[in-house]
Amino acid sequence: MLSPHEFATLMLIKNASRQFDPSHEDLDALLTHQLIALDKDPPGQLRPYVTRDGGAILRAVARAR
Repeated sequence: MLSPHEFATLMLIKNASRQFDPSHEDLDALLTHQLIALDKDPPGQLRPYVTRDGGAILRAVARAR
């Protein structure tokens, strides 16, 4: 189960991954659960993105509202 902070981090990555600080402490949990992955931008910086499983969680929560 995700903490509220981890869920909020997942939403932030989905909506603003280019502006997100990759040193954020909730990234480890999301990476462990394979809800996000890291990709390198052309300048060589790591950029988090939501995986298929992470997207499924976000869609399920949106439907539950």
